[in-house]
Amino acid sequence: MISGLIGKKLGMTQVFDRDGNCIPVTVIEAGPCYVLQTIASPLKVMLGYDPVKETRLNKPKMGFFKKIGVSPLGMIKEFRSTDNKEYKVGQEIKADFFRAGDFVDVTGTSIGKGFQGGMKRWHWSGGPAGHGSMHHRRVGSIGASSDPSRVVKGHHMPGHMGQATTTVQSLRVIQVDTDHNLLLIKGAVPGHKNGYITILRSRKKSFKSLDEQKAIVVKKKNPMKQAKAKAAGKGK
Repeated sequence: MISGLIGKKLGMTQVFDRDGNCIPVTVIEAGPCYVLQTIASPLKVMLGYDPVKETRLNKPKMGFFKKIGVSPLGMIKEFRSTDNKEYKVGQEIKADFFRAGDFVDVTGTSIGKGFQGGMKRWHWSGGPAGHGSMHHRRVGSIGASSDPSRVVKGHHMPGHMGQATTTVQSLRVIQVDTDHNLLLIKGAVPGHKNGYITILRSRKKSFKSLDEQKAIVVKKKNPMKQAKAKAAGKGK
């Protein structure tokens, strides 16, 4: 079995569970993905997603799709696999690959925010807010003196923010719409609307049924506190 699928972030909404609790979810179009190639060492499966026009691809990619007999796809990615015997070139994999209650790790490209100062980018507290400080949001000292006479590499400074590969781990699948290949995942995922994302099975958490209820913990009463409350007249 492969480790995940390619998808597209469609936006956010909310759903309600059986108890009436409101759950914020991200709507993801997961598939259909098509098997393009199986790799023996190491075990991997190449998947393609999102049909595109032939004019959107260069000649080497177009030649690859014509060779395997699959219509052109815009997104191609390899996934780890435990057994390639169940996969054939051209096979379609849909959103029912996941089920409600699964935990997934979602990877995407975060929204770009351009050039930002240190307070927004690194959450600096800033300088004095007094009227004459003249140092409200500036960088200030960066810790370099005659030794080592340079700024230490990796120092937090103003610069480009966002538009980086980001992974959010252990998000729970709330619903699976097999008719429209949609996943409703609890919480937010990186990226803008219609951005490509990768949905992998979680490495830290396994399947947990949505019907499973949390065990009610009965707290033990402290007899000393009860005696003091009774003496103070609060235990009546």
